[in-house]
Amino acid sequence: MALLRILFASLCFPALFVSISGRAPPGAWDVFNYAPTSKTVYPTAIHSVSGSVQNAQGLVGNAGSATINGVGSWVALDYGKEVGGLISLNFNTITSTSAISLSFTESPSFIRPTASDDSSFPSENTTYDGVLRVPAPLKTGFWTQPASALRGGFRFLTIVSNANSPVTISNVSCAISFMPHVQDLRAYSGYFYAKDPVFHDEDFLTKVWYAGAYTVQTNTVAVNTGRKVPFASAGTWANNANLGVAGPIIVDGAKRDRAVWPGDMGIAVPAQFVSTNDLIPTRNALSTMFAAINPKTGALPESGPPLSQLGSDTYHAWTLIGTYNYYLYSGDVEWLQTVWTNYTRAVAFLEGKVDKTGLINITGLRDWARLGGGGYNAEGNALLYKVLTTATTLANALNLTSLSTSWSHNATALKTTFNDAFWLESAGQYRDNQTTSLCPQDANSFAILFNLTTSDERASRVSAGLMGNWGERGPEAPELPDTVSPFIAGFELQAHFESGNDERALDLLRRTWGYMLYTNLSVQSTLLEGFTVNGSIGYRSYRGYNYDSAYTSHAHGWSAGPTPALTTYVLGLMVVSPQGKTWAVAPHVGGGLPAAEGGFETPLGWFGAKWTLATGGGKTLMVQVTTPGGTEGEFVVPNGMGGTLTVDGVGKGVVQPGKKVPLLGGARVVKLVA
Repeated sequence: MALLRILFASLCFPALFVSISGRAPPGAWDVFNYAPTSKTVYPTAIHSVSGSVQNAQGLVGNAGSATINGVGSWVALDYGKEVGGLISLNFNTITSTSAISLSFTESPSFIRPTASDDSSFPSENTTYDGVLRVPAPLKTGFWTQPASALRGGFRFLTIVSNANSPVTISNVSCAISFMPHVQDLRAYSGYFYAKDPVFHDEDFLTKVWYAGAYTVQTNTVAVNTGRKVPFASAGTWANNANLGVAGPIIVDGAKRDRAVWPGDMGIAVPAQFVSTNDLIPTRNALSTMFAAINPKTGALPESGPPLSQLGSDTYHAWTLIGTYNYYLYSGDVEWLQTVWTNYTRAVAFLEGKVDKTGLINITGLRDWARLGGGGYNAEGNALLYKVLTTATTLANALNLTSLSTSWSHNATALKTTFNDAFWLESAGQYRDNQTTSLCPQDANSFAILFNLTTSDERASRVSAGLMGNWGERGPEAPELPDTVSPFIAGFELQAHFESGNDERALDLLRRTWGYMLYTNLSVQSTLLEGFTVNGSIGYRSYRGYNYDSAYTSHAHGWSAGPTPALTTYVLGLMVVSPQGKTWAVAPHVGGGLPAAEGGFETPLGWFGAKWTLATGGGKTLMVQVTTPGGTEGEFVVPNGMGGTLTVDGVGKGVVQPGKKVPLLGGARVVKLVA
């Protein structure tokens, strides 16, 4: 049912536009949306040519034709952004010996006539995938890439002549394969817009919000387009494997792995919610994980099919956390009831690993690539705490009071034990385990974000301590040296905001995601899986990727952390209970930004906010918020911004930072004068 979005009140600044349910209001932010206007896309430029190529420019935008003549002659086409799907083209003029091959790459570093970047398997020679050969005899007319040879993510397509005879081609297009259930890829239900007065590009924050949103779109795929396992033989690739119980389904990367990974969903799904609210792929992914539970032990797999990897206690936990996230955003209690038996088995599996120490003993060692992690590990115990607190909420939603009470009691006990076991006073951080002084990025970020810290002062110390890992391009993970992990950095980003360190959070965002979005080693539209401290794309080279930098994914949903963080913290708009029946607006204004606006949609309707901060002669914060009627929320006074408060022109007296002021749904205007 279409719901008309209410106009914002117009006190002191113009109102936001209204729009019909399912689409965010139009505005200046639309030019930063990376999603293509059509599901058929054409090259936007010629990257390079070699040998005898006539009228290469004719292939740009389907303007004409080009002729490639002679073995080894080639043209590299640039689609201008990350795309993915099946290539089609016309063979206009051929001979009996004409033949071509196609190679694909995300990074321009691997534009080559002899090989694509690697997606099937990491090989140190970087050429495992090879090329897609279209051998003689060709046929005049329309040709389409075989569906099994789908490339889920690339920016550059190189067309190579494999014969000493000319071939004339035209109409080189890509039929977008991601988000198969959505025709208009630009029809976002949410948006974000802010100017950054500090960064070299004032539109950076808006661009990176949309880059994260588009990354998650490219990771939303048809259920029969998974990477083949066992992997295709050298020189080939295949993306025609089943991914789960139903589609569309959310996977970890556009190019690879193209499988459900619940840890990745811890970042990707919140990004999905605030941008497109396209939660069906998430439901299908979670259903896939629960369908694969071990009926005897209650263990969940680390990843979905066709990989179906086992043996990860932490990714087991992420499936349970993801269940809460999906329920919070969707309010889908009917689905929750269908998985509840397996959900409770899976919680019991983790609790069964808690021994007399009061800590979980991590024995399923597979994880996000970090080193260590086994035994009484801080990261694993932090994730168990989050499982227990969210399980408490879910049990309450189903009126299972006894179960909720039990899980809540266990969470409270674990928090005390966690702090006793892992807090390292000399470092002002949590250590990885009880036999080391290494203080990992993941556990310390989780400690703040999951409310495991015992005080605001301790959270602030952890936030400051995390800065000790920073370099020019962001944090080096102590638990995976020479690595910047946007996955874990996404949680660190939230942790700095959560601890009230807004300026620090924005600094991190500019360093890590500023590098990813603008580096000419990547696609400048979606976000890298990870990179090394010096900025190379050799992510995980020594940790399972066989020193194959062509294997790195350039569109990985776990790197989309700024998208939910900018909405939740900078804009300050969040749902507190399912679908936003209760909500909060808590803008983080300590980072030096003058204004922000945006919003998202749930089944209840439109949630939008806009704030401006005037600093001349004192500080005045003006906030407009529009939420569905019948909902309830609160305004949280920003850190460092106590003062005189009015709501809809009615004085509320003097308030202190952190004060929560009740608001009713509808259009509200809040004014705070410091």
